[in-house]
Amino acid sequence: MLAGEIALVTGAGRGIGRATALALARHGADVAVAARTVAEIEAVAGEVSALGRRSLAVGADVGEPADVQRLVTTVERELGAPAIVVNAAGIALSAKVLDTDDALWERHLRVNLTGTFLVSRAVLRGMIERRHGRIVNIASTAGKVGYLYVTAYCASKHGVVGLTRALALEVARYGITVNAICPGFVDTPLTAQSAANIAQRTGSTVDEARRALAAMSPQNRLMQPEEVADLAVMLAGREAAGINGQAINLDGGGVTS
Repeated sequence: MLAGEIALVTGAGRGIGRATALALARHGADVAVAARTVAEIEAVAGEVSALGRRSLAVGADVGEPADVQRLVTTVERELGAPAIVVNAAGIALSAKVLDTDDALWERHLRVNLTGTFLVSRAVLRGMIERRHGRIVNIASTAGKVGYLYVTAYCASKHGVVGLTRALALEVARYGITVNAICPGFVDTPLTAQSAANIAQRTGSTVDEARRALAAMSPQNRLMQPEEVADLAVMLAGREAAGINGQAINLDGGGVTS
C-alpha cells in the first residue's frame, strides 16, 4: 500500500506515535522517527528495521525551529524527502485555569500547535515540488469540544484542527492532503498520566479514574493506539486522495460534530 514511500513520525517514542510508525512500516514505508527521548525512538527505529524497512531515529524538540529544520534536513539526507508526515508529538497536562501559569500555557501551544506548524512548514516545500504529500495531524476530541481542567490543551488542539483546515485548502492544488485525527481517550502513557492526576485530585484509585475516562466513550472503553495508527495509514495512502481538510473523530461516538 505504501511501498517506496518515506514517512516521518514525530512523538514516535511511545503511544500513538510508536503505533503509527510501526503501522506505516508494516504497510511498506521507510520510517524516520523523532522525539526528545532518544532512547525511546532508537528502540522504535529498531522495531521498524525488524519489519524489513529502513529506519532513522532523530532526537528533536518540535517546538524549536532549529531542531525541526535539522530533523527534516537529516531525514532528507539519510532516507529521502518524506511524502508522509504524521505530527503525533504532544503533551496533555491538567490544571484549573487559575492554576494554569504562563509556562504551562505556552508549553502546550509550543509543542502541540507550534510544533505541528513548524514540521508541516518544513516538509511542504518538497511536497509542493513533487506535487504529492500526506500530512496527518494527531489532534483530539478536545479540538472539537471543551473538557474540564484542560484549558491549555483544548486551546492547542482546537488550534491544530484550525491549522489543518486552513493548510488543507492552501496546498490542495499541489496534490497534498492535510487531515487531522481526533481521538478520545487512548490507552497510552499520556492517558495513564491523566488517570494518575485525576486519582490524586479526587481521592479515587487510578483504576477508578481509568474507568471514568473509558466511560466517556459510548463504547465504554479506551481507544487503542493501533486504531489511530490504522486510520493514519489509510489517510496516508493514495486511495485517500479525496479526503482533505477533515478532522475525523475516533472515540466510539462520544463527539459527533
